[in-house]
Amino acid sequence: MSDFSSLSVFSRLSLNSATTKKWTLAEAVDGCVRAGIPAIGPWRDRVAEAGLDKASKLIRDAGLRVSSLCRGGFLTAADAEGQAAAVADNRAAILEAVALDTRELFLVVGAWRRGRKTWWLPAGALDRLWDLVPFAVENGIRLVLEPLHPMYAADRALISTLGLPLDLAAPYDARAVGVGVDTFHVWWDPELKPQIERAGRENRIASLRP
Repeated sequence: MSDFSSLSVFSRLSLNSATTKKWTLAEAVDGCVRAGIPAIGPWRDRVAEAGLDKASKLIRDAGLRVSSLCRGGFLTAADAEGQAAAVADNRAAILEAVALDTRELFLVVGAWRRGRKTWWLPAGALDRLWDLVPFAVENGIRLVLEPLHPMYAADRALISTLGLPLDLAAPYDARAVGVGVDTFHVWWDPELKPQIERAGRENRIASLRP
């Protein structure tokens, strides 16, 4: 397989483990090494399967960089118990990112719930989201808000356009809150080009997935 590692244009290339969904973490790491891909962006389920310590050692021993960890978020639970569980899970995800030696944690904010009168995030979800920022910053982690295609609003993410997470991130330093741009999800956005340019000016792009 081709070795891209010597080409500067590929120096920031990373394999998101969702791309090789059927591979274990060990298989994904091996695939990166064989292809000369210098970094990997593991999902938490694959890390959990391997065990956090073993996953960290596996990636480190292979000489790979961890570009990001996916995913946290899901902060739109309707009841207090669900909300508390979501906050605890996100704090755990931040610490997992630290253990994996990455500074980027991707967040999918959560879904629309039956009975809600608006498609916008409820105030409580925003409060929980921003309550995580100080903890993340304290641990050297940037929270990355990722918009998903509107078809996922019912089960994954109320944030669909790129402009929305940029507006949400605006009060915070770019080193604390960034955005992810996945063309699979945002290709349809009529404001995509100017919002990508805006994100670039604000230094908020954590990942660009063609």
